[in-house]
Amino acid sequence: MALDLPKIKAVRENLEDHQVQLLLINIEERNQSLVFKSYRYQQEDSTYFYPASTVKPPVAVLALQKIKQLQARGIPITKDSPFHVIDPKTGEYVQKTDSTQSQNQLTIAHLIKKIFLVSDNDAYNYLFDFLGKKTIDQELKQRGIKHTAIRHKFLFGADNENSWEYVFFDHQDTLYHQKSQYSASLLSLNLKEQQKGKAYLSQGEIVESPMDFSQKNGMALSAQLELLKRIVFPEEFTPEAQFDLFQEDLAFLRYWMSRSTLESDIAAYAPPEYYDSYGKFFLYGDTKGAMTDQVRIYNKAGYAYGTLTDIAYIEDKANKLAFFLAGTILVNKNETFNNETYELEEKGIPFLAEVGRQLYHNLKNNRH
Repeated sequence: MALDLPKIKAVRENLEDHQVQLLLINIEERNQSLVFKSYRYQQEDSTYFYPASTVKPPVAVLALQKIKQLQARGIPITKDSPFHVIDPKTGEYVQKTDSTQSQNQLTIAHLIKKIFLVSDNDAYNYLFDFLGKKTIDQELKQRGIKHTAIRHKFLFGADNENSWEYVFFDHQDTLYHQKSQYSASLLSLNLKEQQKGKAYLSQGEIVESPMDFSQKNGMALSAQLELLKRIVFPEEFTPEAQFDLFQEDLAFLRYWMSRSTLESDIAAYAPPEYYDSYGKFFLYGDTKGAMTDQVRIYNKAGYAYGTLTDIAYIEDKANKLAFFLAGTILVNKNETFNNETYELEEKGIPFLAEVGRQLYHNLKNNRH
C-alpha cells in the first residue's frame, strides 16, 4: 500500500487520535477449496469503536431467520407479508404504512432493502423490536459471533427493553400477533476506549468530560466480517455456525447489500441526494459516477459521533479477485462528541476510499 499518498498520510501522521482499525481477509482457491488469510492493522477485538449503522445487518439476517422459523411452526407469513407496529402502552399505531413501498405497506423484505440502500433507521428499529435484543444476542453467540452487544434502537428516548407489538395480516385476517417482549439490559463488553474525547453535547449544553459509550452498541470488526462471511460463503461453516435461512433469503441479502441506490426500484432514492457511491466508502466513497459493474461491493457502512466504518466483501470476477475488508476511523479534531462537527468528507471517507483502492490494486497486481 502506498502509505505516502496524501489521503492516507494525513491520517497516519496522527494515528492515535484517529483510532484506525483495519481488517483484511484475502481469499485464495487452493485444491478446489477456499483459503481465508487475515491481515490486521491496529485491529483488536478489545478496543471499542462506535459501530453506528454497521449493526444493522445482524437484525436483517435474524429477521429473515425468524420468519423461516415461524413458518416451521405453521404460521403462514413471509418476508413480504404486511404488518403494523403498535405501542403496547397506548394501543396506538407506531407505524402502519411505508410510502417508499409500492403498495404503501410495511414488510420485512422492504425494510431490509432500505437498510442496505440508505441505512434507514426506522427500518432497523422495527426489526430490532421484532427480534428483541435478548434474541439478537443469543442467536449471534450461538453461531459463534462474539464481541457483539446490540443493545439499542436509533430512536431518542426509546424503550429498548420492552418491544412494540406486531400484527402481520393478509387483507383483513390476522396471521400473526406478537405481543410486547421484555429483554433485560445486556452486560457491558468492558472494552478499552469506551470513554472518548474531552467533552460532549447533551440537551444543548457542553459537558466538559469524556463521553461514555459503555452502554451503546458494540460490534468488533472481526465479528462484522464473521457475519458477512456467513452470508457470502455459508457452505464454509458447520451447520451449527450457519444461520437458518433459505437459499433465496441468502440471495436476497447478497443482492440488496451489493446494490447502489441507482439500481433500486425505489423512486424516492434518486439523485442528487442519492448517487452511485452512496454508502460505499471503500474504493469509491470520495467520488461520484465512477462505479462500474466490474467491481461489486457487498457492504454496510455507518457513521455517527465522528466514527466512520465500512464492512465489505469486494469481488472482481473478471480478475478472479475477492476479499473481505473492514475498517473504522474516528475524525473528531475538537474531541467534542454529539455536536456534529466532524471531518467526515474532508478526511474520513477519503481515507477509507484510498485504503480500499490501494488494497484492491495491490491484490489485483499480485494475481498476475
